[in-house]
Amino acid sequence: MLDLLLRAANLPDGLGPIDIAVKDGCIVDMSPKIVAGAARVIDATDRLVAPPFADSHFHMDATLSLGQPRFNLSGTLLEGIALWGELKPLLTEEAVMERALRYCDLAVAQGLLAIRTHVDVSTAPLVGVAALLEVKKRVSPYIDLQLVAFPQDGLYRAPGAEDNLIRALDMGVDIVGGIPHFERTTEDGARSVKRLCQIAAERDLPMDLHCDESDDPMSRHVETLAAETRRLGLGGRVVGSHLTAMHSYDNYYASKLIPLIAESGMQAIANPLINITLQGRSDTYPKRRGLTRVPEMVAAGVNVALGQDCTMDPWYSLGSADMLEVAHMGIHAVPMTSRDAMSWAFDSVTLGAAAAMGLPDPTLRKGSPANMVVLQARDPIEAIRLRATRLAVIREGRVLAETPPRKAVLSLDGRPDTLDPADYGPKKSSIYPVN
Repeated sequence: MLDLLLRAANLPDGLGPIDIAVKDGCIVDMSPKIVAGAARVIDATDRLVAPPFADSHFHMDATLSLGQPRFNLSGTLLEGIALWGELKPLLTEEAVMERALRYCDLAVAQGLLAIRTHVDVSTAPLVGVAALLEVKKRVSPYIDLQLVAFPQDGLYRAPGAEDNLIRALDMGVDIVGGIPHFERTTEDGARSVKRLCQIAAERDLPMDLHCDESDDPMSRHVETLAAETRRLGLGGRVVGSHLTAMHSYDNYYASKLIPLIAESGMQAIANPLINITLQGRSDTYPKRRGLTRVPEMVAAGVNVALGQDCTMDPWYSLGSADMLEVAHMGIHAVPMTSRDAMSWAFDSVTLGAAAAMGLPDPTLRKGSPANMVVLQARDPIEAIRLRATRLAVIREGRVLAETPPRKAVLSLDGRPDTLDPADYGPKKSSIYPVN
């Protein structure tokens, strides 16, 4: 007797219909028309069953704090940082935990089962660190939560920030963070990159730096990060997040930089929702989109993931823990509208994001953990187009969340009908073949 059996599922690589058999938290068989009894059967006919979503860049200590103590009227990164500075002295562990746990509930409902969150360590006491370490324990049965020690006001710019970062790592934070472009000088920024790489190497930890999140074409700390990554042999343990200044680099410099990034083995995370709203604020026209050079890095062999960054906080007043929304916006902002590129966008919030976080490959296969999401869509592109409903969210064979299919009941000219959004995409036929 199986614990769970999914019938006639479509897989992200185009295979299907295929049955997926689950026993003791693992996938024990994947083949057409499995003959077996099961405690629970899910009809996944014409539904996409995919690995769970992963958000490789987030700020959970600030999430759901919108309007506290006031709103960001300019919409700029710098006002958001100033607002966060006003809020920090008011934070309590209980308040941070309450907001974070509410967000984690939302994440699970959206099929988001792995999150890397940066937590501010610029100033003591380390309220956010203590709160999120407790949250990490509480949500461990259903979310892989990683914490980055993030000196948000600068490793050297904020007095005591390096000591606080070391203390956060000693408390159990997983990853070394930084923000070199926010140091007072270019020299201090480069010095902070080298020091943070040294700390990561000495402690054998991953690192994830906010790097060059700026419209300044002379903000070039990613070059130092890539060079130090190569020198110290840190490779894929290193992530450069945002990298928005790359949007403003001249093409010659970018043509030199991107191979260096690829050679180093480091990875990159772009955050389309936040960066197309924060960047370009000082521009008149034309206005820069402010997103890094995603297709060029992907073409060079760099793993690029797409992250959400913020939900209802001092920097971003929207957001809903929906990684399909992130992929949808990424497609528009880059832009990347070929079918291959759109399929890549889906991978960037599943497989690519897991790789950026150093997690095991979540591809669904026999013997792997039964972690998956059933989507009201036939394929990855349709899932992004519709921001498909998560019909079922499954972790180690246990159904954590379910949402009814989205349908509209129409009454037009005496012709009652039920509309399923997934029925209105291109269908496989001799007239309009879809791969």
